[in-house]
Amino acid sequence: MSSATATQRMREEATCSICLSLMTEPMSISCGHSFCKRCLEGFLDNQPPNLRQHPCPQCRAPFHKKSLRPNKQLGNLIEAMKGLDHEMICTEHGEKLHLFCKDDEEFICWRCERSPQHMRHSIVLVEDACSGYKEELQKAVTNMRQLEKECMNRKALLPKQITEWNRQMELQKQKIQDDFKELHRFLQEEEKSFLWRLEKENEQTLKALRDSEASLERKRRELESHIQRLEDRCQGSAQKLLQGVKGALSRSSAVMLDMPVAPSLKIQTACDVSELYFGVRQLLRGYQVNVTLDSDTAHCDLILSEDQRQVTHRIPQNISRRRLTTYPCILGRNSFTSGRHYFEVYVGEGTQWELGLCMKNVQRDTNKWRNPQSGFWAIRMVMKVGYWAMTCFPTLLSLRKQPLLVGVFLDYEAGVVSFYNMTTPSHIFTFPRASFSGTLRPYFRVYPSSPLSLPPPDE
Repeated sequence: MSSATATQRMREEATCSICLSLMTEPMSISCGHSFCKRCLEGFLDNQPPNLRQHPCPQCRAPFHKKSLRPNKQLGNLIEAMKGLDHEMICTEHGEKLHLFCKDDEEFICWRCERSPQHMRHSIVLVEDACSGYKEELQKAVTNMRQLEKECMNRKALLPKQITEWNRQMELQKQKIQDDFKELHRFLQEEEKSFLWRLEKENEQTLKALRDSEASLERKRRELESHIQRLEDRCQGSAQKLLQGVKGALSRSSAVMLDMPVAPSLKIQTACDVSELYFGVRQLLRGYQVNVTLDSDTAHCDLILSEDQRQVTHRIPQNISRRRLTTYPCILGRNSFTSGRHYFEVYVGEGTQWELGLCMKNVQRDTNKWRNPQSGFWAIRMVMKVGYWAMTCFPTLLSLRKQPLLVGVFLDYEAGVVSFYNMTTPSHIFTFPRASFSGTLRPYFRVYPSSPLSLPPPDE
């Protein structure tokens, strides 16, 4: 059996990997592989004419057409093997090896077929096995050729795709730069306009103040003249003092201090820069998500609407272990682990509220201060106290107008949580950059007579 196996290995080495038959007029190329002359010529005919080098059909190593050489030694060996095909004899039984065992993949004789070793094995004639497997191998080659062609076609498209992508990237980069240049120009013009108006107001007010100063100086001089004349009368003789005294007194009593109208010292030219954030609502709503409330996390004092968008205070009931138990809080159903997200909360005329984002795994039965160190990024409003950002040390916020609608924006990768007054709209507060590594969820704390609601994204 060993000689049959060796013969089979020799046949495999002498088989053309293109036609899968023993080579005819074998030709060698620079990488050392050999093929039928006709098969190699057909392969080269199918290659692009402008190629200086061609890939080896077996190992894909490049070779020049000029490197083709006849392999006479291999040709002689193949001729010798063809002669042996008619003389393949079983070394064990001395019979011709005209059968092929598919299970063991070896040549056998008719006596080997009847041995216990090959009982119930699939045995066929060598010619039939060769024909069947050759057809399957040729189909495999055809499929591989098709895959290779598809691979080359896709590879040929990549340079065009890269060029197109770079072109689009440059256009988008230029558009962003142009848009910001226009925005900068707009802001610079607005700045110039406000500074010009402020300067005009400054000039007018200073002129009015200086005019008042000059008017008061003239009046002072008149009074000084009246005083001097009266003092001279008092210091003179009795005859001089009494002569026309009633007229002098009458004229003195008629003197009035006409004060000029004082200009207002309240600056009228003011610029609310936050209102220049035009389109802030549209910009943020580009990342808006549809947030609803999670009843399983609600504190026992809270009651939810049917659409899970409004929450109000109620009388305490039994507490679920999953609920936020220390404060009247509730979480949104949404979970954020990446990307940019934005949602709005209608706080209305409520007297007290707290909202923002928190880590999914925050402790729900603790009274610890809710700040980034404990997994919370939130702002808080308390009537008569004001608005606070719940940082490590609470940050007092100065808002020009009361927010009825509060926007919450998250940029997970950048570690940014920002709040906006969407009534204006204007920016409220942005927490210092964080490094998120878990799941974030919307967070709300609800107080009596201060319900919170989540408007749908399309409103």
